[in-house]
Amino acid sequence: MRAAVIQKYRQRNLTLTTVPVPKIQETDVLVKIVAASLNPIDLKTRDGKLRFLLDYRMPLILGSDFAGIVEQTGSRVTNVHVGDAVYGRVQKNRIGTFAEYIAVDQNDIAPKPGNLTFEQAAAIPLVGLTSYQALNDLMQIKAGDKVFIQAGSGGIGTMAIQIAKQMGAFVATTTSAKNAELVTQLGADQVIDYHTTDFDRVLRNYDAAFDTMGGDLLQKTFKIVKPGGKIVSLPGLPDGHFAKSYGLPWWKQVVLWLANGSIRKLERETKVAYQFLFMKPSGAQLRIINQLIEAKKVTPMIDRVVPFSQIQSAVDYLETGRAQGKVIVRIADH
Repeated sequence: MRAAVIQKYRQRNLTLTTVPVPKIQETDVLVKIVAASLNPIDLKTRDGKLRFLLDYRMPLILGSDFAGIVEQTGSRVTNVHVGDAVYGRVQKNRIGTFAEYIAVDQNDIAPKPGNLTFEQAAAIPLVGLTSYQALNDLMQIKAGDKVFIQAGSGGIGTMAIQIAKQMGAFVATTTSAKNAELVTQLGADQVIDYHTTDFDRVLRNYDAAFDTMGGDLLQKTFKIVKPGGKIVSLPGLPDGHFAKSYGLPWWKQVVLWLANGSIRKLERETKVAYQFLFMKPSGAQLRIINQLIEAKKVTPMIDRVVPFSQIQSAVDYLETGRAQGKVIVRIADH
């Protein structure tokens, strides 16, 4: 099969080459990929920025989420059949959706929403699951809560705003002036132009915040969340709770505990809880998201669709940070 691979970390350009089709295990299905989406985690993986948590063997096929057609099922697969249209996010140790086929566990996929194209469906899994797990599992958002979502016009932001609104939250977000109308249409109640206004100067007493930027912006987020509130971060440092639950060796847990000193200090000073999120694949949660999609309460936002032969241009564009919504690669026609 054709696949886009890297031979070593920090290899800027992906190489289109031919590799063996992956073999499936008893509870796996083999999916012919029609479309895959690009995500910032692909860039971090390529550049070796996740090696502390995940150190992959080379050569490596990048890519985490996909939509396609089931071509083969393992001997213990019970809920998926050959010919089914499915979508999903593979486990972090089984990435490789920038290819014509992927082997994935049956529990990590769900039926493709009937009202979406394969390209639209491929835009959902990572951002949908990340948003749902942040807002529902960790923040436990309820109707009337005030939630701040960073970077509302990005891949995560466009999905998180919609899901938060379906939970009944009041949503504030940051974006540029040119994208203000987009995030307002998605449901944002307060839109802050980050070019002209610091969000920590105008927001106060929020129940929760979803940090997708990290760095100094994460530090500022502690100023706007009220005591007893929660901050969930994607690019921030893993915390001790995550390190233990993820099964990291003790020395890595110690390293992260020491590195998180400034965050723990902010937690004590503000009485705001910090949690790091490393999203988990879940076919069951994708089925929940399916209900929102098929009821037309949540819509995937796509910036552009690029043919597989031009995947490097898609990677380069994602790296500019200017994408409104998701960048999709069409692997095969359907």
